[in-house]
Amino acid sequence: MPVAWGSLPSLGCVAALAAVALACAGADTPPTTVAAADTADQVFFGLQHNLTLDGVLRARLEADTAHFFQASQRAELQRLRVVFYSPQGQQTSRLTSEAGTYDWRTGNMQARGTVVAVTPDGRRLRTSVLEYDRTRDRLSGPASFVFDAPDRHLEGESFEADPDFRNVVTTRPRRGRVGGRGVP
Repeated sequence: MPVAWGSLPSLGCVAALAAVALACAGADTPPTTVAAADTADQVFFGLQHNLTLDGVLRARLEADTAHFFQASQRAELQRLRVVFYSPQGQQTSRLTSEAGTYDWRTGNMQARGTVVAVTPDGRRLRTSVLEYDRTRDRLSGPASFVFDAPDRHLEGESFEADPDFRNVVTTRPRRGRVGGRGVP
């Protein structure tokens, strides 16, 4: 069947479409990678969550922003604050950090950035990474740390402690003081 000349697209239209197609493939093409926060299943602002052990409140976690990932059951947190409690309900320490991760399946948590933990009676631990094991109710840190108490000073490359920092242990101490005695 013959085609009428008027029904074919003009050469100008074809050229314009080709130019648009080539322009879309150029430098103005949007990136194909997605930032982690953009892939979150849910985003919460002002998160508050209670962590319990055998039905007893052991910690209260707060974060300015929480990005929840359904498949891995974890949350990436910004501006993290955690208050730890004894089995009797007494506050044992308060932790702050720039960021962290919370695992919903295990109840374990990691704090990152400038991490500072302080007890009500003035014991203070500073580090860049601190991990909380909910089942053991223990804190540990794979990074350098500084611990200060009225009668003690301890610096090392890693540590393990209870949430009230009564028993702080390091495998590689660098410097310390207990009472009036110093250890170089």
